[in-house]
Amino acid sequence: MKKMHVGPAKNCRKTVTVQGDKSISHRAIIIGSMAKGTTIVSNFLEAEDTLNTIKVYRELGVKIEKTKNKYYIYGRGAGSLRQSHEALYVGNSGTNIRLTMGVLSAKNFTSVITGDGQIVKRPMGRVIEPLTLMGAKFESNQGKAPVTILGGTLKGIEYKLPMASAQVKSAVLLAALGARGKTTIKEPIVSRDHTERMLKYFGAPITQSKGVITVKPGKEMKAKPVFVPGDISSAAYFIIAGLMMKNSVIRVKNVGLNPTRTGIIEVMKKMGGRIKISGLKVKNNEPVGDVISSTSRLKGVTIGGAMIPKLIDEIPVIAVAAAFAAGKTVIRDAKELRYKETDRIETVIKNLRRIGVKVEELPDGMVIHGNGGVPFKYADIDSFSDHRIAMAFSVAALSGENGLLIKDVECVNTSFPDFFDIMKKISVK
Repeated sequence: MKKMHVGPAKNCRKTVTVQGDKSISHRAIIIGSMAKGTTIVSNFLEAEDTLNTIKVYRELGVKIEKTKNKYYIYGRGAGSLRQSHEALYVGNSGTNIRLTMGVLSAKNFTSVITGDGQIVKRPMGRVIEPLTLMGAKFESNQGKAPVTILGGTLKGIEYKLPMASAQVKSAVLLAALGARGKTTIKEPIVSRDHTERMLKYFGAPITQSKGVITVKPGKEMKAKPVFVPGDISSAAYFIIAGLMMKNSVIRVKNVGLNPTRTGIIEVMKKMGGRIKISGLKVKNNEPVGDVISSTSRLKGVTIGGAMIPKLIDEIPVIAVAAAFAAGKTVIRDAKELRYKETDRIETVIKNLRRIGVKVEELPDGMVIHGNGGVPFKYADIDSFSDHRIAMAFSVAALSGENGLLIKDVECVNTSFPDFFDIMKKISVK
């Protein structure tokens, strides 16, 4: 278990580039594998999770090659996927396992899909339920992986999502492409829409209106080039670092600014953060631009409701910013955090308390009493093998008395292998 001391920093005037968006990288491989023709993907995130997605689709018979920092997906249409005689291994990726369950539900063969020690603890029933309504059959470990998918002929359904979940929604959409009849999905709260945007870009028969998504199967998707924008979840750590460090300005280049993902920017502005957007453009149906953050006096806010799906992955680092702010921050309606790589409500609270922050646990969130900009006290931080916990508290270390010691830092490789290289860049005085 590798440990790393991250020291305090200030006076940072840096421009950084974060790696490609993880959600879009996964979808580029999955949808590119279902399309007909050669999909060329640039700025692909090379992390454990996304590389496992490539391995899964190669196991399903798709030719995927890397040439000069670009990935070439030689798709032969959704009907060309073939049975793997080995269990498909997704590693730590909830996106891969849930979306692929949707894809394979519509195939006339049996598949087994599983992952690492954390994935086998995460609930798959939320995906199994709607796919079963479509006619798919499953065998599982009480609703958890490993999952056996008994694929076959599916029928279109009308389905109201019981929770805001892009993964569940995407699994149903991908299954619906191979079903008989149209499928309609109703969202109680709009969640990230990368799947819908990419399906439209590839020519899938999908329409959206006021929280209702409709898919009519039958039209084959055709390959398109995909540029993966910088991951806003990765950029969030450096955006917040720029707000918290003294005398600092950080520009993060070419960040994906999908409106279903920009909750981090909206909330930090509400907290008093000085944030600007520059060079806004659209690439393969996704908005992209530079995000510039400057040292700010942050204040506590209330976060909940429809905002939560727009920043669910960023809540650990938002909690760090809230701990540094003046006043009280209340986070509610975030029970989904309990079903991530760790129970992130519990693990964030444990580590905030270690660095001297008063925090109260709620069933669906927490109440953080900010210290008003007082440097955090030194402590050993346990990442609990959760990449977002490790990265969030590395940002806290920049505003600590003597930094922080982060335990088990290898876990960041699941989503952001270059994280500590960029941290070193911004912490050099």
